Amino acid sequence: MVVTLGDMNPGQSGKVEWIDGRGGVYKRLLDMGLTPGSRIELRRVAPLGDPIEIKVKGYSLSLRKNEAQMISVALA
Repeated sequence: MVVTLGDMNPGQSGKVEWIDGRGGVYKRLLDMGLTPGSRIELRRVAPLGDPIEIKVKGYSLSLRKNEAQMISVALA
């Protein structure tokens, strides 16, 4: 099942399928390690839903909700 990272719940994990973006934001996400095939886990969501914390390639990363909505993940 493929969902966006923004639709996942804390504790869920999966594999990045694709990133729906262009330009600077797309390049920044790739530079942070969010490449297709990367394993990720949603760790925490802030009380108001923004930002979220994920674990990718052994480190924690915080993303804004609108950035998370650009990332499609196949759930594990």
